[in-house]
Amino acid sequence: MWMTKGIERLNIPPVHMYDGTNGIRKTNSDEEMGITTENLPATCYPTGSAIGSSWNTELLHEVGVALGLESKGMGVELLLGPGVNMKRTPLGGRNFEYYSEDPCLTGELGAAFINGIQSQGVGASLKHFAGNNQEYEKMVTSSEIDERTLREIYLSAFERIIKKSDPWTVMCSYNLLNGTYTSENEHLLNDILREEWGYEGVVLSDWTAVNDRVRGLKAGLDLEMPGPAHYNMKAILEAIDRGVLSEEQLNKSVARILKLVQRVTGIEKTATHVDQDYHTLARKAAAESIVLLKNENAILPLQLGPDSSIAVIGQFAKKPRIQGAGSANVTPTQVDIPWDEIKKLAGDSVTLGYAPGYPADDSANEELIKESVSLAMKSDVAVLFVGQPEYAESEMHDLEGIDLPEHQIKLIQAVAAVQPKCIVVTSSGSALTMRPWVQYVPGVLHTWLTGQGMGNAVAEILFGHTNPSGKLSETFPVKLSDNPSHMRIRGENGKLYYREGLFVGYRYYDRKELTPQFPFGHGLSYTSFAYSNLSVVQHESGVAVSLQLENTGKRQGKEVVQLYVHDEECRWTRPEKELKAFVKVELAPGEKQQISFELEERDFAYYNTKYNRWVADSGFFQIALGSSSRDIRVTERLYCDFGQEEITFHKFSLLSEWVSEPAAKIVLQECLEEMNQHVTDKVYLNEEFIGFWGDFPVVKVFQLYGQTWMNERSPDEIINELISRVYQQRQVK
Repeated sequence: MWMTKGIERLNIPPVHMYDGTNGIRKTNSDEEMGITTENLPATCYPTGSAIGSSWNTELLHEVGVALGLESKGMGVELLLGPGVNMKRTPLGGRNFEYYSEDPCLTGELGAAFINGIQSQGVGASLKHFAGNNQEYEKMVTSSEIDERTLREIYLSAFERIIKKSDPWTVMCSYNLLNGTYTSENEHLLNDILREEWGYEGVVLSDWTAVNDRVRGLKAGLDLEMPGPAHYNMKAILEAIDRGVLSEEQLNKSVARILKLVQRVTGIEKTATHVDQDYHTLARKAAAESIVLLKNENAILPLQLGPDSSIAVIGQFAKKPRIQGAGSANVTPTQVDIPWDEIKKLAGDSVTLGYAPGYPADDSANEELIKESVSLAMKSDVAVLFVGQPEYAESEMHDLEGIDLPEHQIKLIQAVAAVQPKCIVVTSSGSALTMRPWVQYVPGVLHTWLTGQGMGNAVAEILFGHTNPSGKLSETFPVKLSDNPSHMRIRGENGKLYYREGLFVGYRYYDRKELTPQFPFGHGLSYTSFAYSNLSVVQHESGVAVSLQLENTGKRQGKEVVQLYVHDEECRWTRPEKELKAFVKVELAPGEKQQISFELEERDFAYYNTKYNRWVADSGFFQIALGSSSRDIRVTERLYCDFGQEEITFHKFSLLSEWVSEPAAKIVLQECLEEMNQHVTDKVYLNEEFIGFWGDFPVVKVFQLYGQTWMNERSPDEIINELISRVYQQRQVK
C-alpha cells in the first residue's frame, strides 16, 4: 500500500511513502490504509489553508526541513504532499489541504515547502495534478476547463513549483481533464509537464487513479500506486510484445523510478538540525497562520486587571479542531488545549468560567445556550470557540454549506446580546460566512485548522504575547451564492464546466465590484504600518519595484506587503488585478525598511491561445501594493515596453490588425489604391473608415467593395498575395 517493490537480487531497495501535507500519516503497517485508525504519532502542523494564511515562505521552508528530519527518523523516504489545487469553491471537501485561491501565493509557498523537505534527502510529491477541485464524483467527472483558464489559474502554481523546487515526484489526480483521465492525459503529462516545463522526475498515480496502464505509461505516468498491480504488469508486457508500447518508453519510466530510489535511499544526509523541538515549531506555525479578522475598539489583546473574569464558551475550547479528516489526518504527538493555555496565561488573579455552549451533533439545546448566557453576563469578557464540526470537512465529500451550524449562530447572538465584550474564535478549513452574527461582536479571530500548537497560539494572541500576522489566503464571501462557481458547483452527467473561467476568488469579486465579508489578503495586527516612497522602473530584464515600509504603531509586528499588477490596455479579458509578489516583514515600533521586488516579463503576461504561449503586451500597467487585495496603499502607473508582437496574418485577419502593423498597413493601402481605380465606392484607411470597419475581416472588405475589380482573382487569392508581401517585407527588415 505504501511502498514500491524492492528487487533484492539487484540491490534495489523499496521506497516507503506516506501522506504528508501537514504531518506524517504513517500507518502501523505497509498493508493498511489507516484512514479510520490511529497511526504512528507525528507532529501535526497547520493544514494547507491555515499555513497558506501565514504568507511566510521562510516558515514553509522551516516546516519542510522539520518534516524531512522527522521523516528520516520514522523511516519515511517520500512524503505525499503538498496539495496545491486552487480553491474554485469554498465547498471543496479537501480545501483544508490546499493553500489558496491564488496561484502565485500557492506556488511560492509550495516551492519553499518542497525545497525544505528535499534538502533533507526526503522526496516530496506535488499533488493533485490537475483540475481536482471537488470531491463529488471526482473519480468519474471530467473537469472541463478552457486552455487559457487552465494555464493561468489551475496549472500556474504547479508550473511555478516545478521550476523553483523540482519536486522529485508529481502525483496525478483522480478526475478526467477535458475528457481524458489525468493519469493518461498526454497533453497534461507529456506536452505540458515534460516537454514544456522540462520536468524529469517521477509521475505517480493517486491511489487507484490508473484507468488504462499502458496508455498512462505512454503519456508519462511512471508509477502506479498502490502496486504495481500484477494484471497491469501483464498488460505492459503484452503491449510490448504487440508493438503497442515501445521498450524505450518503458525504459524511460524505469530510469526515472531508479533515479528516485537512488535519491531517497542513497547516501545518508547529515541532519541539519539535531534534537529539533517539533512542537515548538508547530506552535510558531500556528501563531503565524491565525488571522485577526475584526478588532473593534481594540478589544484585543485582552486588557484585564486583577479580579477580572473570562467566560470561555464552546466545546472547541476543550476539544479543539486542529485538522481535517481523510488521508491527511495525522495522529499528533501532543495537543495544546485552548482552555488549559488560557488558564496558564490568565494567572491566578483572573477567574475563568467554562460552558460547553453547544452539543457535539446538530441537535438544538436551549439549556446550553442559557447556561452560556448566564456565564457571559457575570463575566468581564466572553470568548466563544465555534466552527465547522468535525464531520463537515473531509476527503471524499464536499461541504454542504459554509455557515456555522444553526445552534452555534444562536449561541453567538444570545451571548453578544448580553455581553458587549464578546470575541469569537472560529475554526474551519475553508471560508466561513458570518453575516448572521459578525455585526454583533467586536472581535473575530479565525484559527483555521492550525495543528497541535493551536491552543497555545490562540492564547498567546488573545493576551497579546503574540501579535497576529496571518492574512486570508482566500476570500470570505458575505454569502455562499456570491461565489463565482455557485451556479456550477457539481458536475452533471460526468462533466463539470468551469464557466467562470479566470474569475476565481478575488479576481471575480473585483470584476463584479462585489464586496466580500473579508477580502483576500485581509488580516489585522496590534500595530500599524505605513507605505511610502514607491519607485517602479523597467530595466532590461524586468521591472524593479521598491518602497519604504514603516511600523507606525507601538508594538513589534509583521506585515505582509502584497504586490498586484493591473493591465490597463490589453484587448484580451484580464482580471482587475493579480497578485504577482509578496513578502512578510517584521519591524520594531518606529522601524523603517526598504522593500524591493523584481518582476519578470511573465508577471505581466497572459496565456494567448491564438499563439499557444505566454504574451506580455507593451502598454500601461498599474503596480499596486497594499495590506490586502482591497486595502491598496500605494500605486504607480508604468509604461512597459515588451516589444511588438508580430501578428500572424490569415484569411480572416481583421482590418484593425492589418493597420496596427506599419508594413502591413502599407501593403493594404497599395492594394486598396489599385482597387479604387476600378470601383465607384472607394475605400480610404482614414479614422472614420477604420473606426466603423475595424472588426471586419479585410477579405470581407474586398467582397463588399471590390466586386467590379475582382474579375480574374478571388478575395482569397488577393489576401494570400497580401500576406505573402507582408512576410517578404519582414524578411527584408
